Amino acid sequence: MIAYVTVGADDIAKAERFYSAFLPALGYRLEVYHGDLSYILTAESGQSPVQPDFYVKSPFNGQSASAGNGAMVAFQVQSQKQVRDLHEAALAAGGSDEGQPGFRDCYGPHFYVSYLRDPHGNKIALFSSDPNEPGRDR
Repeated sequence: MIAYVTVGADDIAKAERFYSAFLPALGYRLEVYHGDLSYILTAESGQSPVQPDFYVKSPFNGQSASAGNGAMVAFQVQSQKQVRDLHEAALAAGGSDEGQPGFRDCYGPHFYVSYLRDPHGNKIALFSSDPNEPGRDR
């Protein structure tokens, strides 16, 4: 099980604006710790913590943050509409488009996805694969 995912950022304020535009809608709450961002999934009282956490941090080695070529973090959302809405919110919050919301021929008929880059170049996907929604072939 993945416990957490970390991406690097040189400008934490820009990163906070971007990630706070959509992660709270997915159940994450923000905690700021030593100037870095920790997005934690909320758990009901008495329940074990829910994973994975998502961290945005300045690189520990003091070098500039860089996005990994081929690396991507994907967040599953509830519906195709939420993919579109959160994609738009993330763009308005400083992200850049890496692939408009829609179906992709190389994935299953219900895999609806959008791709973004955060302000530091990290690639983010927002997807829904609900079989109760219209599929690519309908």
